Amino acid sequence: MKKTFLFLLALPALAGCMSSVNSVEPAQPTVTAQAVVDKRVVTDPDLDNVAHIIGVYTSTGPEGFLRVELQVQNLMHAPRSFTYRFEWKDQNGMTIDLPTSTTIPVTLQGRETTALVTMAPTPLAKDFRVTFFPSK
Repeated sequence: MKKTFLFLLALPALAGCMSSVNSVEPAQPTVTAQAVVDKRVVTDPDLDNVAHIIGVYTSTGPEGFLRVELQVQNLMHAPRSFTYRFEWKDQNGMTIDLPTSTTIPVTLQGRETTALVTMAPTPLAKDFRVTFFPSK
């Protein structure tokens, strides 16, 4: 009895050490995001395994702000980290210079998929480019 009790106490600690991720979602989603046809330039295949883009989706948020969602998966079996940065473009395709343009760090567990969601900082942003960087 005492051994069983000690095992049950150790379970939460053991769960914290695991690197696998389970997820659940509807088999038949009731809503569908608007997929974007994208152009990808992969110069670092190792980084592509850590931050593999599954899909790119956009919508118009409140007050006409562009909203972007990237579905990204870590194809590796162990946790991996990377950073990314959005660059916003105006209606003429010119980069909008923003003082708040920073890289954002992300860590994904092995085989984990996540949504990187952002909203344009100005309604002048009509397009975007996202760049991924390996963690140092």
